[in-house]
Amino acid sequence: MTKQKNEYLVPMIIIGALFFIFGFVTWVNGTLIPYLKIACQLESDFQSYLVATAFFIAYTVMAIPSSFVLSKTGYKRGMALGLAIMAIGAILFVPAAQSRNFNLFLVGLFIIGTGLALLQTASNPYVSIIGPIESAATRISIMGICNKVAGILAGLIFGYIALNDADVLEKSLQTMDAAAREAKLDELASRVIVPYMIIAGVLVVLAVAILFSGLPDIKDDGEDSGSHASDGSKTSVFQFPHLLLGVLALFLYVGVEVMAGDTIISYGKSLGIELSTARYFTQITLAFMLLGYVIGIITIPKYISQAVALKFCAILGVAFTVLAVVTTGYTSVAFIAALGLANSLMWPAIFPLAIDRLGRFTKTGSALLVMAIAGGAILPLVYGKFSEIWNSQHAYLLMVPCYLYILYFATNGYKAGRKA
Repeated sequence: MTKQKNEYLVPMIIIGALFFIFGFVTWVNGTLIPYLKIACQLESDFQSYLVATAFFIAYTVMAIPSSFVLSKTGYKRGMALGLAIMAIGAILFVPAAQSRNFNLFLVGLFIIGTGLALLQTASNPYVSIIGPIESAATRISIMGICNKVAGILAGLIFGYIALNDADVLEKSLQTMDAAAREAKLDELASRVIVPYMIIAGVLVVLAVAILFSGLPDIKDDGEDSGSHASDGSKTSVFQFPHLLLGVLALFLYVGVEVMAGDTIISYGKSLGIELSTARYFTQITLAFMLLGYVIGIITIPKYISQAVALKFCAILGVAFTVLAVVTTGYTSVAFIAALGLANSLMWPAIFPLAIDRLGRFTKTGSALLVMAIAGGAILPLVYGKFSEIWNSQHAYLLMVPCYLYILYFATNGYKAGRKA
């Protein structure tokens, strides 16, 4: 028994470290959006949201190739390869900062997203399959805590490095002559060089550590009779309706999660709140998500099922969105931040519900779900366009139909096409 526990514990620690990396490089985008808008002198919030688009669109482009790579390399070597690819993207931030080239920043973000697509395609089904499917949400919640703690640290560190004096800097840029202005912007852009070089080094070290670790590869060929085995009559991954409905649910969930976390700083600024204060708003959102993960670990599956938790979160999402639109000032910002609580258990619930009983199609199903992370690339851009047409507050109404669909998936969608 002790040996079995140790064999289970070591993979969880290793995957936990990977989820920490996911969180750090993902949630720093919330700080990069206002930072790059200043450093690269972008004309609109819509343009700055391309940061999220470049990062998350990589999941759609690379998820299926990632599934193919994993079928050749296995989970362990695939994870190491993903980390190495991320390191390349991080290194690209150096010439991007030196030239203040926004497009080069976007390329770096796309490459980082490519590495993450490979890592996510491997690690999420790994966490789901390594134990009973009924408690997968608990394990993913633990991984989520690693992810969001890293996100909070990333925002605090990069917020201090990049946005600490942003309000004074923006005002002073308006009075500088051209030469002084360019020099100041060059200095601002250079602030990310050392942090991203450190990130690249850590990623390389972790990739080597994964290769030489005792992380076991797991079987998901569906030949067993466990809870995640298919009925054997399926010939295509597209014959699982609950998976396809889950892909859409995950697309919408990631979209609203990224909207809540990555647009809240710009939203606060649009309300007249100084960046020196607004730069902490993403961390508050992640703190609400942490609270939700803790609740999930305590209650799932002992007191409530994954589906019930998802229903509750979807209802909270609708309520908090409406309250954010009808209130003003810091109260409205607080309800956007509280969406972190509504979003917290959605990934831990949607992913295992959608991937259940896929058997030998698990890797491909995981790739389709990882492709759905493109919601984080598309919905924030839609929000940016709506905020120009209406305003940044009313544009959040885009979230309401997203949460309502997630409520449908939690009620009936996850059971579609499955035998009683």
